[in-house]
Amino acid sequence: MKITLYIWRQSGPNDEGKFVRYDVEKVSPHWSFLELLDVLNNQLIEKGEEPVAFEHDCREGICGSCGFMINGVAHGRQYAPEGRTTVCQLHMFRFKDGDELYLEPFRAKAFPVLKDLMVDRSAFDKIIEAGGYITVHAGNAPDGNTILIQKDIANEAMNAAECIGCGACVASCKNASAMLFVSAKISHLGLLPQGQPERKRRAQRMIAKMDELGFGNCTNQYECEAVCPKGIRKDFIGRMNRDFLFSVNTETESKDFVGAI
Repeated sequence: MKITLYIWRQSGPNDEGKFVRYDVEKVSPHWSFLELLDVLNNQLIEKGEEPVAFEHDCREGICGSCGFMINGVAHGRQYAPEGRTTVCQLHMFRFKDGDELYLEPFRAKAFPVLKDLMVDRSAFDKIIEAGGYITVHAGNAPDGNTILIQKDIANEAMNAAECIGCGACVASCKNASAMLFVSAKISHLGLLPQGQPERKRRAQRMIAKMDELGFGNCTNQYECEAVCPKGIRKDFIGRMNRDFLFSVNTETESKDFVGAI
């Protein structure tokens, strides 16, 4: 089949950018979307043109590297109604001959475009550095059953831990809010016994860093949940807000920290 792509081409952060049309012939329904771009890039290289820049790594929907908008929706979610699909796991049998697709990078103030479909998502790393970790004493790893964890709590922590940090939630939110991502990270650690000592400080520092980096606030539209390729639920945002409010009302040191921001 033939697929027509209108791809956002931008040579660098200071370039204005524009859509450029490409026609790809003899597309196999077995190709993944990234393989379609691979074929296109080989054709561009053979013609001496600049290939399209896009991020990828595992191509198994695990690493969170790939991600861009397809016809206005992150990861082309509208072409995979069953959900939980990253763009690397989106295959061409979802499309039909003659389809015209517009590919754009994730757009958000905190995600500046680097080139074509690539954006700088290091803001997520900075949020994690602010508190998305558990401090432990060095030594041998403890036995897995040393600390018993209730089954439903372990399951919920794993549900939150599924977040791969792809940024689709930010790109889909009209406020470019990162609250679904941050709430998943806070909930993952805050549900487990190992995460309790730093739970209050973690919520405050990660939320403060999120605000500092220019992410917006949640206004309960839930576009983030609708496009999340890992099914992270909006319920985690409520849990994050409760952790934050509880911490600022009970931690003297934390009140000073928040007041200084």
